[in-house]
Amino acid sequence: MNAADISAARTAAVAAAIERIRAIERAHGITRQALEAIRGEMLALAAQEHLFPSAEFAPPPAGEKGSRRYLLQEDADNRFALYLNALNPGNETKPHDHTTWAVVVAVEGQELNKVYRQEPGRLVVDHEVMVEPGRGIALMPTDIHSIHTTGAVPTRHLHMYGLALEKLDNRLAYDPATGAAVPYNRNFMQPTATTRPAGAPAPRPA
Repeated sequence: MNAADISAARTAAVAAAIERIRAIERAHGITRQALEAIRGEMLALAAQEHLFPSAEFAPPPAGEKGSRRYLLQEDADNRFALYLNALNPGNETKPHDHTTWAVVVAVEGQELNKVYRQEPGRLVVDHEVMVEPGRGIALMPTDIHSIHTTGAVPTRHLHMYGLALEKLDNRLAYDPATGAAVPYNRNFMQPTATTRPAGAPAPRPA
C-alpha cells in the first residue's frame, strides 16, 4: 500500500471503530463493563499496525523528553477524541485523573501504568498495567494513574477519550506522599498535529 492508500484505510478504520464506540456508550453508559467493550474495539484497531507507521507518527528526536501527540479524529462537540501519542523511553507523568473516561492501547512499545487508590493523607498504588501490543487499560473519569514509558523502543499508543484533552478544565495531579491535589495543566495537552498527507512537514514536538 502506498501512503495515500494507508491514509484512506486508516481514516476508514478509525471512523468505523469510533462509531462502534459511540454505540457502546449510547447503549451502556459509562461503566467498567462498557469500557472493557471499548477497550476491545481499541485493541482491534491498534492491532492494524500498518495503519500507524512510525515514519508518519514519529516521536521526538532520540533522547528528547515529551511527546508528539497526533489527533486522529474528534467529534464536532469535542467528544470521542482519538489521539496517537509517540514518546521515547524514559518519560513519566505525575499521578492524575482525566474527568472523562479513557482507554489506552499500544501499537508499539511499552508504557507502565500505575493505578492508585486514595487513602487518608496519601495515594497508594492499587495495581499496575503494562500497556503493550495486545494489552490496554480502561480508566473511569475519577481513576488516578501515572504513566512510565519503559523498554528500549519509542511508543506509539492510541489514546481514546470521552472528551478532548484540551477541554478537560478540571483535571487534577496528585502528590503520592501527601495526597494533595493541584490543577493539572491542560495547555500542554493540546495535540501536536492532526494527521497529515504524505510529504507534509513534520509536527513540532509537544
